[in-house]
Amino acid sequence: MRKKKIVIIGAGVAGLASAIRLRSKGHLVSVYEANEYPGGKLTAFSAEGYRFDMGPSLFTMPQFIEELFEVANKPIQNYFQYKRKSVVCNYFFDDESTFSALADINEFAEEASKTFNVDSEAIVEYLKRSKRKYDLTSTLFLEKSLHKFTTYLSTETLKAIIKVNALDINVSLNAYNTKVFEDDRLVQFFNRFATYNGSSPYKTPGIMSMIPHLEQYYGTFFPKGGMHSITQSLYQLAKDIDVKFHFNKKVDEIITEKRSVKGIRIDSEIIEADIVVSNSDVVPTYRQLLKKHKAPEKILNQPRSSSALIFYWGIKKEFPELDLHNIFFSEDYKSEFDFIFNKKDVCDDPTVYINITSKEEKNDAPKGCENWFVMINVPSNTGQNWDEIIEISRANIISKISRLLKVDVKELIEFESILDPRKIESNTQSYQGALYGAASNNKFAAFLRHPNFKRSIQNLYFCGGSVHPGGGIPLCLLSGKIVSDLIQKTN
Repeated sequence: MRKKKIVIIGAGVAGLASAIRLRSKGHLVSVYEANEYPGGKLTAFSAEGYRFDMGPSLFTMPQFIEELFEVANKPIQNYFQYKRKSVVCNYFFDDESTFSALADINEFAEEASKTFNVDSEAIVEYLKRSKRKYDLTSTLFLEKSLHKFTTYLSTETLKAIIKVNALDINVSLNAYNTKVFEDDRLVQFFNRFATYNGSSPYKTPGIMSMIPHLEQYYGTFFPKGGMHSITQSLYQLAKDIDVKFHFNKKVDEIITEKRSVKGIRIDSEIIEADIVVSNSDVVPTYRQLLKKHKAPEKILNQPRSSSALIFYWGIKKEFPELDLHNIFFSEDYKSEFDFIFNKKDVCDDPTVYINITSKEEKNDAPKGCENWFVMINVPSNTGQNWDEIIEISRANIISKISRLLKVDVKELIEFESILDPRKIESNTQSYQGALYGAASNNKFAAFLRHPNFKRSIQNLYFCGGSVHPGGGIPLCLLSGKIVSDLIQKTN
């Protein structure tokens, strides 16, 4: 196969993964990025002695990172290092009970048994069922294109179809968890995994109960240098194998001729290409780059996933009792998801997620201080009064954390920066600032996502969190792999 000239629009995680895989196959790969930096949401910033990871704050399934170094034939240890965590998260409930989610499955089950008065075997069995769901569906739903007929001509697909009743697609995640567990806190714990793809546990199907398997079986990890080191290592790997990067280059049009890609346009400059891969959100890709082509309105008009409101706080105190990740649950959990998915104006008692990388990276905060990544889930941006929401939410968050930690957090904040859905949208072109593209509340959501290719335009491909298989670092990496495989098979 002759070398192809491939242009990738966007240097997000999926774009980087696609670039590495395609260049490793011998193609000539150039990446055009509107920002001055790679990584999309997976970036970082520093200010007043503090360093903050801005985007994703949980690292799972490192094998997908390792694969990229393997295909590029480069030693990963020269670029990227990480360690497995013994505690996944610490949870603080409104009744002042706490729970440490231990990484070891048996230890996790024993700790859950003590905290939630549940048989440890019930926990182990729940996780076994999670594993079975993942094993039945991962090859079909995550690793291959759902929009190619050949995908369905496999033994794995037949197994999934035969055992479809075991996937719990006809009940909500909350209904499934409520049936299994009696303690509301434990139901809340397992409901939380719906937020991993920006969905509501009261709407998304019970098949999402497979997500805990990813944490408990594959583990969670902390990258040396913080989450941003994922971007830095992949970017350096791509450069070392001669992927060409062009920053501050906003693409204005994907050029087509006779139902085939011919290249891209930036201002008045035409860049020819045999193949174009869009790592941009699929909505602006159609609305801005493919204006001459009919858009798939049903796909583009799907409800968006949740977004995030993030406070980056420099805290002038160390909290030895706080581990790397912490969850503070709200008392009325359902009201939070009503707020997110029914677009209510304000959430009175939000679930607060805190990530503190300075526990691992001492240079991330001045001595005796901590850098806090403080996040709540919020709706995507549809024109809400975000300034008001930020003001009220900030007060509610500070009140909640102060009550649970029994300290006046407000007095400890010496630095603050805020990221809201408006800024997420403007910084990353993610439609409405949604973190995971379309919401996965529909049981057919996987099939409703945009394919990784377009039948009516030859040699145009799509990767990233807004297309198949979905958002989050592992799925974005897999979308890069799917695109690379499709290109290899069809060219």
